[in-house]
Amino acid sequence: MENCTVVSEFILLGIPNTKGLETILFVTFLSIYLCTLLGNLLIFSAILADPRLHTPMYFFLCNLSVLDIGFSSISTPKFLANLWAKSRTISLGGCMSQVFFYHFLGSTECLLFTVMAYDRYVAICHPLRYLLIMNRRVCALLAAGTWITSSFHATILTSLTFTLPYCGSNVVDYFFCDIFPVVKLACADTYIIETVTFTNTGMVPTTCFLLILASYIRIAASVVRMRSAEEGLKAVSTCASHLTVVCFFFGPCALLYTQPSLSKVLATPIQIFCDVVTPMLNPVVYTLRNKEVKAAFRRMKGG
Repeated sequence: MENCTVVSEFILLGIPNTKGLETILFVTFLSIYLCTLLGNLLIFSAILADPRLHTPMYFFLCNLSVLDIGFSSISTPKFLANLWAKSRTISLGGCMSQVFFYHFLGSTECLLFTVMAYDRYVAICHPLRYLLIMNRRVCALLAAGTWITSSFHATILTSLTFTLPYCGSNVVDYFFCDIFPVVKLACADTYIIETVTFTNTGMVPTTCFLLILASYIRIAASVVRMRSAEEGLKAVSTCASHLTVVCFFFGPCALLYTQPSLSKVLATPIQIFCDVVTPMLNPVVYTLRNKEVKAAFRRMKGG
């Protein structure tokens, strides 16, 4: 039998065709990451500090801010360290953590967008019963359900990925550890993990997108039936921020997972947009379009 060494660490190749651009990339990604942390922490703090924002919509927005901070922290700090210190190695445990938290937080965000769409549906289609339907207990259960369901989803995928034997090359042809770049290195049959991953990562976003679409079809029907144009504009304004971040999330996902043969030249920038840029844009979208959040910021400053 051929001797082989069990892999204890991986080498991340990073973003292709960027040799000589390390300093520019480091400054760019560091700026985006700091803006992401600051923006989401400000929203989280404003909602917690202002009793006027202790409503279901802002409760879910708090969850989204926590998710964006976590999601942007999965790969960005390690990538920044690689650019700065020129060290591309990551331990087996670190690689497992990246795989787990990427799918855990990504799935949670997907489910949370669905819950937020349901919240908007109840607010617009059943305004008189809104506080009765979306009471604190229901909101807590919906939020907890998104986190718990996603933890099972991520645990299954991570377990299947790292029960495979890795005893050959340890060079991951990507800028962080994800399932498909990692399982290419396994010295065993990867049919089961690839099938399960394609099924899960396809089924969860598709189901969530269809539920969001159904919610907005009902919302659109209710807006059309509204007698007052002012009420209709208010309803549209309420949904605009959520629709924008949903497009940011599901648009790139659709390209990545419906086009598995997408070239690396196109796939990598799309993945970076999902992982790094979108968590920064979410707080920008909600603060620029939301008078209540901006008013809460002014009150925080004592204005």
